[in-house]
Amino acid sequence: MKQLLTFLLCLTLTLPAFSQDSAPTLRLDSDYSWKMLEAVQNPRKVQVLLNAREEDEAFNKPGLILSSSLIAIADYQHSNRDSKFAYLMRHPTSNNQIGNNVSEAVVHSGQIGLTAIANDWIAAYSELLYNPEQSFGPGTITSLGRNQLQLRKGFVVLGNTAKFPLYAAVGKMDIPFAQTGSVSMFTNSTVWHAFGGLAYGGQLGFKKGGASVQVMLIQGGAQFRAAHTAVDSTDVPSRLNNFSLDANYTISFGSNSSFQLGASYLHGSSYCQDYPIQHFNPCVKNNPAWGAYAKLQLGSSLTFQGSYNSTRDVWPGTHNPNPPLDVYPASKVSSMHAGLRYLLNAGSKYEYGLSAEYSDFRAGAKGSPWERQTQMVLGFSCQYQKASVLFIEAFATQGYAPLNFISGGNQPDPGQTHSDADARSLGIVFGANVTL
Repeated sequence: MKQLLTFLLCLTLTLPAFSQDSAPTLRLDSDYSWKMLEAVQNPRKVQVLLNAREEDEAFNKPGLILSSSLIAIADYQHSNRDSKFAYLMRHPTSNNQIGNNVSEAVVHSGQIGLTAIANDWIAAYSELLYNPEQSFGPGTITSLGRNQLQLRKGFVVLGNTAKFPLYAAVGKMDIPFAQTGSVSMFTNSTVWHAFGGLAYGGQLGFKKGGASVQVMLIQGGAQFRAAHTAVDSTDVPSRLNNFSLDANYTISFGSNSSFQLGASYLHGSSYCQDYPIQHFNPCVKNNPAWGAYAKLQLGSSLTFQGSYNSTRDVWPGTHNPNPPLDVYPASKVSSMHAGLRYLLNAGSKYEYGLSAEYSDFRAGAKGSPWERQTQMVLGFSCQYQKASVLFIEAFATQGYAPLNFISGGNQPDPGQTHSDADARSLGIVFGANVTL
């Protein structure tokens, strides 16, 4: 209820900002709603909003754009280890994944978004999320603690890059770092799980021609996702002492073809805790990260993309000082992905797509139980009018390396860890994402 009241308050506060010389409207835009609410292919929603301003002048008409999305899935998973499933589209806990076989038919997530267009230069976005499958609340997926609403994103954007290349955004938003999007319709790449950031902060950007530069000042302490710098030796987010920088350039050629090359820097990643590693514990010092990425679009049908990301320093907590695990030194954290997507009938009312993607997460020394976790996904989808989609995806994972206590510290024997480099899992998921 608190989250709903917050959402309604955000809406109420935006209404007085509407231009007085034109009556505001309440409208639907399914194409825009899909781009804002889907959480897989393009996580940078500030950019999505700015692109919508550029592409259609009618989008800037004062008013509210209402968006909604619901994802329902049925899936089956098998692992060679009891209760060790590395597929991260479900939160991997022993409360929900007992034994070595799991099957389910559930609501994966639901969203409601509101975009307030005040005028050509001012806009705001608020998004409510319900996601029991990926919630970090206690208990099973039917527990009240995991069936809550949250204001997942909320920000104000000042700017219109169709008229002026500079813009600013303030609020709770995705951190502009790396290429964390996927070619899949449902499954996030391992890169997103490893480095996809969400935080409070302020963003300044430049966008003109093929050039794009984004700087985000990030609230320090432990943020919602993938960002952490100590604030007076605590994890309390109370100071703008973290930042990210991203720059990319896109070259367009031929008909609907382009090549993008980019690089990113994050001053404080989340890989900074000492042993034993626990989510959001304070860090002794920050651990920067960097990334490089590329994307090739050939016509409207074929997309190739890939990236590599790494921390600058080792993650101190990946060294367990207790024998026999003390033989493994602390390691840097890295993640990469490579994927392709092909549309069989691009531009049609019903678009059929094939996708394949490999991604990994590496956090341990060679031979350690927490050395790596990899993911391979093959997908087929049918998307209706660039919005709602039916999909089927098959996946395989190798390794089991959950971030919390990745190198041990929560086992009866301090020289043990729940990570397992020999864990394997296979699965298939059917689903629908209905967006309006």
